[in-house]
Amino acid sequence: MIISAPQKQLLTGLSLSLITVFLSSTVAAVGKHVSQEVHVSSIVMVQYGLSFLFALPAILRSGRAGLVTTRPGLHLIRGISGCACFYLFYLALTHIALVEATLLRASAPLMVPLVLLLWFKQRVSRHAWPPLVVGFVGVILVLKPGFAGFSLWHVLALLSALGLAVSMVSTRELMQGEPQNRILFYYFLISVIVSLPFFLFNYQPIPSSAWLGLLYMGVVIYLGFVLYTLAYRYISASVSAPISYFAVVFSGLLDWLIWDHIPDQLTLVGIVCVVIGGVLVLRNPPEPEHRA
Repeated sequence: MIISAPQKQLLTGLSLSLITVFLSSTVAAVGKHVSQEVHVSSIVMVQYGLSFLFALPAILRSGRAGLVTTRPGLHLIRGISGCACFYLFYLALTHIALVEATLLRASAPLMVPLVLLLWFKQRVSRHAWPPLVVGFVGVILVLKPGFAGFSLWHVLALLSALGLAVSMVSTRELMQGEPQNRILFYYFLISVIVSLPFFLFNYQPIPSSAWLGLLYMGVVIYLGFVLYTLAYRYISASVSAPISYFAVVFSGLLDWLIWDHIPDQLTLVGIVCVVIGGVLVLRNPPEPEHRA
């Protein structure tokens, strides 16, 4: 069977996205475990600090030309939104189940059209509204407002999805004119700067037993970001975004194997609604294909 160039490009992008999702799921599980010993600000700082060190050699080899960018504002938006996504997600993980936090963060594709509306003034087509409504109904079912299971931590996990949605759109925009090394360098640099005040304010000695997990998170997060950024060279955010729902499957398995947690019926129904809503968004891709 001969695979055409567009098909090969699509398969490459989807494969990179799927690997990224799996790696992110293992990082989330390790983060939930490590957060019992280490403050979230330390987890975020070590994660971005290691990633910055990994990204530094490539940018240094490029010299001054590797640092020059015409889109500093977009780098800043991506850095702050991505850092906020992780910080809020790890905070939520300390208090709610892995699968619930992951599902709420994975609702980011549903927020992409809203981000595009506010950012680029691109209207959401009437055909895109039904999937969005179905998806947000699922989010409400997982949040369980008015029920005993609802908490501030669920809201923080949902806000992390908003940060991820902004990061997804800004990443795609940057990929149209900026090299991958520069994007990663500025992302990690900005994230370290943003994380530092929180780390210093909440500073606590890191126990030796937590370092293996922290090192794993730092290395794998960097690898995941490389693959995540590379995937956008092959497919758009609107195509890769639904792949993020595989994180719910991976996280559900890890939640069950490690913490013996099984979602209740309302959460399962919510998960199905969010996944269906996100996948249906593919029928009407909301993302503009800007070229820089």
